[in-house]
Amino acid sequence: MKIYRSILALLLSAFPLVLSAQNGPQLYNMGFDNWCKTGGVWRLYAKDASASQRIWDSANPGLSKLRVNSTTPEYEHVAVKGEGEAAARIESKKVPFAFVAGNVFSGRYVRLVDLSGVETELGAPFTSRPKALSGWYHYIPRKINYTDEPYDDMKGKTDEALIEVLLMDWEKPRKQISNVDGFINSNTDPHIIGRARLVVTRATSGYVHFEIPFEYRNGKTPRYVSVAITSSRLGGYNTGASGSVLYVDEFEFKY
Repeated sequence: MKIYRSILALLLSAFPLVLSAQNGPQLYNMGFDNWCKTGGVWRLYAKDASASQRIWDSANPGLSKLRVNSTTPEYEHVAVKGEGEAAARIESKKVPFAFVAGNVFSGRYVRLVDLSGVETELGAPFTSRPKALSGWYHYIPRKINYTDEPYDDMKGKTDEALIEVLLMDWEKPRKQISNVDGFINSNTDPHIIGRARLVVTRATSGYVHFEIPFEYRNGKTPRYVSVAITSSRLGGYNTGASGSVLYVDEFEFKY
């Protein structure tokens, strides 16, 4: 029996989906427990993770030349304590020439473009239709002190965080250059099959449990999932607060 369990574990390690006994498929490292540091960059996967398991990325690669990481592991302040438990600490920062919203997303950071945009590949293979996304967050927002058009009127208001999951019918990961292509409009994009979205509008005194239902727009089977988590909801538009911090932990799809 031990041999069969070992073989099963080996087979599952080759794929970004993790099967749950009580639920349906999960993404690798949705609990944010596995981290490694390479070239000064914190990565959201174990050091020995396979290529297909390296599905999470952040702004960290673009900040590496400045020796800055906006997303880091948190081992003490976690939602569920125990051996090997960790959370993700996501912080918005002002760096030379730019405001950078702390973020975690499913996909790959490619490069900085003209000091004003970022090229990314978005999405991880996923073919299930969960009912909801659950997890924990702790938000410590600051007052917005960096703005750009059309959000100049947001200055001085409290920052907001965003947790959003889009189930898409893409045939391959979406390549995106932010200052050329803009961002996915999750209200109108025709490739969206289902969406779970939470805007965090106020500070919390500690971790808060959430469960966001998916709203499905058709009966199609997804091909990809795009997960976006940020400590400054409007950070892609150079608007937010330096020092806003979002902790996230123990994400799980509910079926």
